Amino acid sequence: MADKEVGNNADAGKPPAALVGALKKLLRPLVHLLLSRGITYPVFSAWLKNIFVEVAENDFALHDKPQTDSRINLLTGIHRKDVKRLRTEPVDDDAIPSNISLGALLVAKWSGMDEYLDAEGHSIALPRQSNEGPSFDKLVATVNKDIRSRVVLDEWLRLGIVHIDENNYVHLNSEAFIPEKGIEELAYYFGHNLHDHIAAAAHNLSDSAKKFLERSVYYDQLSQSSIEELEKLSEEYGMQALQALNKKALALQIKDENSLDARQRINFGIYFYHSSKKEGIEDE
Repeated sequence: MADKEVGNNADAGKPPAALVGALKKLLRPLVHLLLSRGITYPVFSAWLKNIFVEVAENDFALHDKPQTDSRINLLTGIHRKDVKRLRTEPVDDDAIPSNISLGALLVAKWSGMDEYLDAEGHSIALPRQSNEGPSFDKLVATVNKDIRSRVVLDEWLRLGIVHIDENNYVHLNSEAFIPEKGIEELAYYFGHNLHDHIAAAAHNLSDSAKKFLERSVYYDQLSQSSIEELEKLSEEYGMQALQALNKKALALQIKDENSLDARQRINFGIYFYHSSKKEGIEDE
C-alpha cells in the first residue's frame, strides 16, 4: 500500500503527458535549426539556463516579496551559485534593430495610408522623386529626415522588398512583410513572431477566461497539385487580411499617439506549411 502511494505521489509531480508530447514536438524544428547553424547542445543549454532564471525572476515573484536566489533555485532547479551569477549578468537587449524598425514603419505606411494606395487598396508604384504627389523620397522623409532615401532603396533592393521598373518607379513587392534576404531581418522576425505565437498558445492553456485568437486549418491527404492550389489561395487571402489589419492599426495608432494609455501592442500573423507525412521532424 505504501509503495503504491509513493508511486502515485511521484506521478503527481509529473507534467501531463500531452503537454510533454507537445513540447517535444515544438522543440524538434528548433533543434533542427540549431544543428543546421552549428549551435550545439552545451551552447543552447547555457542560454536556456539564463532564460529560466530571467523568467522565474520576472514572472514568478511572490506578491510584495522580493525574489530570492533560493526561490529561483526552487522554481528552476538551477544551483543557487549559478542563479546568483546569472542574476547579476546583463540581459540581452531585445530592442528592435533600427533598420528593421525603420523598414517596418515605411512598409506599414506604404501599404496602409490612402495617399499611397490605389482605388483597390493596393500600394501604388512611387517615383524616386516628385515635386507633386507622393514619392519614395517623401515616404522616407515622413519617417526619418536624417537618412537618405537612396540608402534605404539600395538595402530594400538587396532584400527583395522593392523592385524598380523601366520607368524608374519603385514598386513594393507583395511579399514585403517578410524580406527575402538578410539574416538579421529574418532572424528578428523569426524570434518576434514565434515568441508571440507561442505566448498566445501558452496563454490559451491557462485557466484564463479570455483566450487569444490561435486557429489553423489542417488536412493530411492532399496531392501536390492540391497543395499548390491551397498555397496560392493562402497567400492571396493572407495578404488581404494582413493589409486590411495593417491599414486599420496604422490609423488607430495615429489616433492614439497622444493618449496616455497607448502602451499596448498587437501582433497578427499568418503561416502556411506543408510536408509529406513520411518526412519532416514535425511528424515524429
